[in-house]
Amino acid sequence: MLDFISLQTMTENVSYVSLVYALILSFILSTLIAITYEKTYRALSYSRNYVQTLILISIVSTTVMQAVGDSLARGLAIMAAMGVIRFRTNFKDPRDIIFVFASLSVGVSCGVFGFHIAIVGTLAFVIVAWILYITPFGQSSYFDGMLRFNLSNEEESQQQLEDIFKKYAKKFALITLRDISQGKRLEYAYQVKLKRKLKHNDFVLELQKIPDINGLTFMMQEATVEL
Repeated sequence: MLDFISLQTMTENVSYVSLVYALILSFILSTLIAITYEKTYRALSYSRNYVQTLILISIVSTTVMQAVGDSLARGLAIMAAMGVIRFRTNFKDPRDIIFVFASLSVGVSCGVFGFHIAIVGTLAFVIVAWILYITPFGQSSYFDGMLRFNLSNEEESQQQLEDIFKKYAKKFALITLRDISQGKRLEYAYQVKLKRKLKHNDFVLELQKIPDINGLTFMMQEATVEL
């Protein structure tokens, strides 16, 4: 059976067993980070290659740290080699950068046999990521979805729309209002929060009863993403 303490003191003379153990643990922990990223992802342009990179970069950093060991000369040589590489990938979401750092940290910790640090740090990172995903932390305003439609510019149609909003909407915000058909029709975009226990389907069906309404779409908040 492997002894964690003895493994953590073998940085100078690395055995095959300790090397394999470090790589396997690095793979498991980085995979956990990659799965967390995949399940908690909310933005656009999801990249399968990026998720795989989270795992591969941990393996690479573990191997690099094993190669360096306690040698200053090796460390300087690897720094010079890494300086030749130019990373031109642009991260649009700061959250993506944090996941890369998390995977790198796992690889470095496993590479220096800091297994306890790697395990505890990964679990803490994953738990906090899920808590932030589940809770509305950082969200300034919450709506059930976005409503789009166009309606004739007549008093009767406008009154029907107002009555339905009063019946179903707890709160709503007009995002855009555009004039179409030379002023005969108006195109609306609303963010809507429905009253408790009222269903979205009933809300949409009620709106469809307005004779002059066209292009009615209701995009749920769960299906939208942050840009």
